[in-house]
Amino acid sequence: ENMIGSRGLRPGDILTASNGKTIEVNNTDAEGRLTLADAIVYAEKTCEASSIVDVATLTGAIIVGLGPEVAGMFSNNDALAAELEKAALTAGESFWRMPIRDSYWKACGMESEYADMKNTGSRGGGAITAALFLQKYVEKSTTRWAHLDIAGPVWDDKKGGATGFGAATLAKWIEGQGK
Repeated sequence: ENMIGSRGLRPGDILTASNGKTIEVNNTDAEGRLTLADAIVYAEKTCEASSIVDVATLTGAIIVGLGPEVAGMFSNNDALAAELEKAALTAGESFWRMPIRDSYWKACGMESEYADMKNTGSRGGGAITAALFLQKYVEKSTTRWAHLDIAGPVWDDKKGGATGFGAATLAKWIEGQGK
């Protein structure tokens, strides 16, 4: 065990998210999605957001699938995805729309005997199951949501580290809202 404190996560722990859903922790390295889940709940319930775009270096799986130059985009709304694609094109950043297959929830092992869900599934489809996990926290069918997994292009050792990837796309998308 390498916990830094007594409140650290252990495999098998059951957490309760801010919306009451329970999560069985089966991978302590997948803690970012736990925070994002609560952020999505907050944005929708407290801020009454009608569109939510979360951005994270969430999975290594997206790097395996898309490499170091293209980020993954998952969305429950085609219009929002198109807006983000247009913003990315204008910003000079590359995103690839990824599928959100509900069948992966069960097929990739996200169901739990002890909680509403697990925090990770099987190795295959890891970026998709991470997006499915986050989508479970968008509760209103009218809320437009997108998850941008920027793990690949956010870092470039040849250029000295962090690239800021995604910021220009978000700025262009925000600029286009209300027009």
